[in-house]
Amino acid sequence: MLLPVCRSPCDGPGTRFCVLALLFVAYLLLGATLFSHIEGPVEKERASDLRRLRAQFLLDHPCVSDSDLELLLKEVVWAADRGVSAVNNVTGQPNWSFGQSIFFSSTVVTTIGYGHVTPLSKVGKLFCIVYAIFGIPLTLVLCTALVERLLVPTTLLLQWLNARLGHLYQPFYIRLLHLAFIVILLVSLFLLIPAAVYASLEPEWDYMDALYYCFISLTTIGLGDYIPGDYPGQAYRPLYKVLTTVYLLVGLTFTMLTLAVFCDIPQLNVGLLFMARSDETTTDPEKVRLNQPAVHGPGYTQQRVHVRARLDSPSPEEVTPVHARP
Repeated sequence: MLLPVCRSPCDGPGTRFCVLALLFVAYLLLGATLFSHIEGPVEKERASDLRRLRAQFLLDHPCVSDSDLELLLKEVVWAADRGVSAVNNVTGQPNWSFGQSIFFSSTVVTTIGYGHVTPLSKVGKLFCIVYAIFGIPLTLVLCTALVERLLVPTTLLLQWLNARLGHLYQPFYIRLLHLAFIVILLVSLFLLIPAAVYASLEPEWDYMDALYYCFISLTTIGLGDYIPGDYPGQAYRPLYKVLTTVYLLVGLTFTMLTLAVFCDIPQLNVGLLFMARSDETTTDPEKVRLNQPAVHGPGYTQQRVHVRARLDSPSPEEVTPVHARP
């Protein structure tokens, strides 16, 4: 006779969600503490250097008053925050050339949003709002469609691994190997190699700066402190911007593919633990029938054991997406 499982009132989706929320707050506090200790001294050193340079400038140019210098610096900073540089501004290429405009449009619809170049006019700001409203969903649909198509060869690779290694390893370990292969492709093709390319093309970037830029961009964080093609005198800047746009779109799509492969492994999809609905309220008819306490007997016990065995050790056919099964 199968005895009912007594669940603690503290063991539920609501409790797990509260634990997750507390963990998130603790993670934010940890990040704030570490960033403050790491970056705080560097900021103070930079500020001290700037104050020293300002004082030296006023000593070297006594005809310039401190208030006039302050006004000039405010205008320069205001313009720089909106993508207008006062350094070599006469000979520099415009921010709203066709190549730069394509690059800006891609950062809007992909939600990267570097923020180094922004619309200055009210009409431009209004158009940016409308453009983003329609462009962001369109980009999500396009990337999702591309991911669905890329899942076909990806699943064929999983089936090949199951055929070759299924008699040696459990399906879960084969899927881990499959995921590791996809992650290695992502890191190699869209982080390590592009970082080497950017480090060779950007005069002021080292490899760490370029790798940092690639990661910040592909994760759509988009801090905007490193932008490719903005160095004065950059050769073929419009083409450079267009190629960077292609890299961002392809890289984001492959990143979404990697996340899809990751979430397709039930044992790794920890987000299911924090869903609002539990097994008792699921819409799966089989689970609803199995969780009814009034049903007992050998048949019910065998079904429970069979379902538990399937959940613990899925077969290669079960772990393969439906659309890619032969």
